[in-house]
Amino acid sequence: MDLLIFGARGDLSGRKLFPALYHLDNCELLPKDLRIFALAREDISLDTFLGDIKERVRRYVDDSRWSEEQWSAYADRFVYHRVDFGDEEQIRTLAEFLSPQRPVLFYLATPPGLFGPICEHLGAAGCLEGDRRLLLEKPIGHDLASCREVNDTVAKFFPEDAIYRVDHYLGKETVQNLLVLRFGNRFINTQWDQSCVDHVQISVAEPIGIEGRWSYYDSVGQLRDMVQNHLMQLLCLVAMEPPNSMTAEGIRDEKVKIVRALRPIDLENVRDHAVRGQYTAGWLRGEPVPGYLQEEDCPKSESNTETFVALKAFIDNWRWAGVPFYLRTGKRMPEKLTEIVITYKALPHNIFAAAGREDVPNRLVIRLQPNEGIEMQMVSKLHSLRNKMGLVTETLNLDFLGSADLDRIPDAYERLFLDAINGDQSLFVGREEIEESWRWCDGLIDAWQESGLPIQGYQAGSWGPTRGELLIEKDGRSWHV
Repeated sequence: MDLLIFGARGDLSGRKLFPALYHLDNCELLPKDLRIFALAREDISLDTFLGDIKERVRRYVDDSRWSEEQWSAYADRFVYHRVDFGDEEQIRTLAEFLSPQRPVLFYLATPPGLFGPICEHLGAAGCLEGDRRLLLEKPIGHDLASCREVNDTVAKFFPEDAIYRVDHYLGKETVQNLLVLRFGNRFINTQWDQSCVDHVQISVAEPIGIEGRWSYYDSVGQLRDMVQNHLMQLLCLVAMEPPNSMTAEGIRDEKVKIVRALRPIDLENVRDHAVRGQYTAGWLRGEPVPGYLQEEDCPKSESNTETFVALKAFIDNWRWAGVPFYLRTGKRMPEKLTEIVITYKALPHNIFAAAGREDVPNRLVIRLQPNEGIEMQMVSKLHSLRNKMGLVTETLNLDFLGSADLDRIPDAYERLFLDAINGDQSLFVGREEIEESWRWCDGLIDAWQESGLPIQGYQAGSWGPTRGELLIEKDGRSWHV
């Protein structure tokens, strides 16, 4: 098998792709004959490339898994090619290294504008004969029209069952465990609907800012960068019906139904159901940090690009009728956090009210980062002779790292690489669901633009603008963190 990585000198390749492949090689999970073709525009030697990659991979591998012998075996898999991705003749030179008898994975870790040209040049060069699979990194377009254009272009050269659209959140262990939690446990599955659930929160917070990507990010914003893909996928997995089978088709069919059932946020309700924010200068972990418009590579004095989004969404179907889903994501937040919180309805009658106990609802907290695991917050009796019926809230904690007796949880890209090698698409995004997601997000973006609502400033190091808090507090609820 051959793996061709377009954009091998990019940040994603050095930070995620090559460390993931190293770990898989270390665990003897890569095909023994796998060759890795590193493709980039720089005219450098293989030794220079490997020297740079070795330094970057070493940062993400602990001492127990690192050895010069293991690195040497891993490095022997590599071939480096200087290729201008827009030049058909340069891509044509790859054909002499590929055989129709060997499966090939093409990984496009490039801007989406290059997806079409690369596929066209590969096709013209005769590189697509035999078992060929295509892995595409997000974003797949910047709206519905451009998403369709990308999908239409790659569909000319690859069938849908050979296209693997990457959303790395789907490769996280906790996300996969969400399906097992829901559909493998009767006591949870039977209480997973509007009769028992009061509301759902999904939060994805990042302490980092733009990190030198200002020109790219300012044309995208947090809604396109995070909500359209990561948060939408988490929402679908929380809300979807049980698939008939754990196949890619079964899972994707159920996720598409959820996106289609999402109530539009339009001009009539955008003021009450959506908040946009942009971070200003502040303090983070005791250090001063600049505002969005004070970042080093910012050429503008003003911008309406959002770095924070909070939404109140509804899914109009039988299971979730009337249950609000609160979504929140932002940059320059106090901590790195990704979690899903299921808050259950209060009991119809509190028999412990006489003991001075407020009716505190149960919560199921699913942590994706920083510490992957699941918590159930429940009421228990206080162990005391002085207080006969004193009650406390206890937490049942399933820590994936501790309970699995592991020293690390595999990175999402390790799982995604392994599934792509094995031809399993169940953790990759289908065309229909990504286009439906863009359709919904386009409607929200249009409503924002037509409404003329001003963007809300929030101090770096805070949890977002005040209106983000009011979005949920006006309903008598509050964010879990």
